[in-house]
Amino acid sequence: MLHKLEKFFMPLAERIGRNKYLIAIRDGFLLSMPLLIVGSFFLLIANFPIPGWTQFWGRFFGDNWAAYFSKPTDATFSIMAILAVIGIGYSFAEQMKVDKLFGAAISLVSWFLIMPYEILFEGNVVTGIPLGWVGSKGIFVGIICAFAAVHIYSWVDKKGWVIKMPDGVPPTVEKSFAALIPAGVSLLVFFLINVVFAMTPFENAFNFVFVILQTPLLKLGNTLPAMVIAYIFLHFFWFFGINGGSVVGAVFNPILQTLSAENLAALQAGQPIPNIISQQFQDLFATFGGAGSTLSLLIAMLLFCRSKRVKELGKLALVPGIFGINEPIIFGLPILLNPLMLVPFMLVPTVNIIISYFCMSLGLVPLCTGIAIPWTMPVIVSGFLATGWQGSVLQALLLVLGVFIYMSFIKMMDKQYLADETKAVESSDDDDISLDDLSFDDL
Repeated sequence: MLHKLEKFFMPLAERIGRNKYLIAIRDGFLLSMPLLIVGSFFLLIANFPIPGWTQFWGRFFGDNWAAYFSKPTDATFSIMAILAVIGIGYSFAEQMKVDKLFGAAISLVSWFLIMPYEILFEGNVVTGIPLGWVGSKGIFVGIICAFAAVHIYSWVDKKGWVIKMPDGVPPTVEKSFAALIPAGVSLLVFFLINVVFAMTPFENAFNFVFVILQTPLLKLGNTLPAMVIAYIFLHFFWFFGINGGSVVGAVFNPILQTLSAENLAALQAGQPIPNIISQQFQDLFATFGGAGSTLSLLIAMLLFCRSKRVKELGKLALVPGIFGINEPIIFGLPILLNPLMLVPFMLVPTVNIIISYFCMSLGLVPLCTGIAIPWTMPVIVSGFLATGWQGSVLQALLLVLGVFIYMSFIKMMDKQYLADETKAVESSDDDDISLDDLSFDDL
């Protein structure tokens, strides 16, 4: 089975590995990966899934103690698109063989140029940078801006439309003047893009992308096919760096919350639970460890992979992953724009949903009652609290099944990384100077 998958996917992976756009995205997100891992631990402390956790520490540090721990999370997760645009612009400029720092700078400024500076505050529109767009929701537009801005910059630069300084001018000053015209042309293009979108009903490029992506979801409802379709969309958006939970959740979460409220009302009235699909069904049985059910992927990484990159990332991301925080995996492995991981990333949650639905419809597992359980509650424990021991068993079986689905794909990726690491070591060895290489005949 693995051999057949390798025969199909490895040539594709090799071609992808040489694609300058995907290389730029992969390397660009490495800038944010260590920061997201650190932010994940602060998020975990602030939302640790123990009853009374917040109240206990509030006695010693005040009711707002969690706000202090949320600050590092906001400083990483809430501005991850800024880090992504800088990293991708820098990396893509290297691929295009132009100045990397100016590539990063022009990418960031071009992205901000088309961003709306409006925030709704207490019913009034005030000027400011909306955190929603500089977080994961704005990454997709940021990627497009980085590529377009660096392309324009590179095209003008290679045309020779630059200001040349006389000999003797410091290199830093020379580079600054050389970047003036390419940067000006790039900003002019994005200025015109901003003007064009301002004349449309969307008002700006960010709204255009968000609305267009939301439209296919408007008719989803309370059925198994609806939830499967919603989750396919959700994970497809995550694949492109868009927070699928935010996009799909804007339409689907109100439905799920209403269904949960109906379940809770039935429980309180002593009546049978009416709905299989609910907010708790989504949170506790669709995915384990975050979007893509990546806790299964983490276990597969630690058990079956040999490359240092995959093993070390797995160790670092395991604790956040246990509590449902998986941005380090999505942006660090990466899963983002990695076709090799798209299939299991979408398949595992789909399998979880279908199996869980039929187990509950057949009466093998009780239905979720609608009682709110923290989203950071670890797997097995959350299943027990939601539906009893049957839920824990179902979660455990699905977690193991996910490991086997992810295993073949991550082993292919690991094989690539292992080859890269071996090549890097051999290259380093060749560069080493050995006394054995010296000869007195050379003197």
